[in-house]
Amino acid sequence: MHTAKSYLNFLLKSKNQHGVHSPFVYDLITKCFYDSKKYSEYEILKNYRNSLLKNKLILEITDFGIGSKTFKSLSRSVSDITKTSGTKFKHAKLLFRLALYFQPINVLELGTSVGIGTTALALGNENSNITSIEGCSKIADFIIQQLKKQTIDNVTIINDNFKPALLNMATMHWDFVFFDGHHDELATIKYFEQLLPKAHNNSIFIFDDIYWSEGMTKAWNHIKSHPKVTVSIDTFQYGIVFFRKEQTKEDFVIRL
Repeated sequence: MHTAKSYLNFLLKSKNQHGVHSPFVYDLITKCFYDSKKYSEYEILKNYRNSLLKNKLILEITDFGIGSKTFKSLSRSVSDITKTSGTKFKHAKLLFRLALYFQPINVLELGTSVGIGTTALALGNENSNITSIEGCSKIADFIIQQLKKQTIDNVTIINDNFKPALLNMATMHWDFVFFDGHHDELATIKYFEQLLPKAHNNSIFIFDDIYWSEGMTKAWNHIKSHPKVTVSIDTFQYGIVFFRKEQTKEDFVIRL
C-alpha cells in the first residue's frame, strides 16, 4: 500500500524538463534521461536479462539485508530472483545512460544481485573500474561466471558484508555509488553517511527502491535533506543525489 500511494503522489508531483531552470539538471534530463537513441548495448542487456529469466539453476541464498517480500525459502532459482529482485530492463537502460553520460571511473555498487545493473554500468563506460559488493557467496560466484561469459573485465566482485568491505576500501574515493542492497532505513542512512566523506564535488549517489517501504522513503527524505546534498532527483525507482557546491539546493521529481 505504501508503494501504491507513493506512486500516485509521485504522478501528481512529477514533471519533465519543462520548468526546470537548472542548466545542469535540464541537460541531464534531456540528454540522458530522455535520450531516445537505440544503443547496441541495450541488446546485450536485454539478452542477458532474458537468459537469466530462463535460468532454472537453484541457489542457496544468504540474505544479509531486510529480506524478501516474496520468498520464504532461501532456495531460489536464478529465474525467480531475476523476476523479483533483478533490475528491470527500463531501469538498466537508465543506469547505462547515466554511466555513459557521466563517464565515472571509480564506481561502487552495494548489492550485485544477478548483475543486471552491474552489467549496465560496465557497458556504459568500459574504462571504469567497478567494485560490486555481494554478501551471498553463491550469487557472487554465479555473477563472476556470468561476467566472464560476457567478456566484461572492468568489474571486481567482492563477496563480503558491506561494513567490512567498505572498511577495507577506506582510502578509496568514488565518482559513482549505486546503493542496491540492504533495503532498510537505518542501514541505508548508515552506508550513505559512511560513504559521504568518499564523495567529491562531481560524485553521484543513486539509491534503488526509495519507495520499497516506509523506512526506505524516510531514508530517502533524510538523505536528500542532508546539507552536503545540493541536488536531488526522484524518479520513483531511483533517488539520485549530487554534491555540486556551485548548485543551488533544489529537489526535483522527474517522470521517465
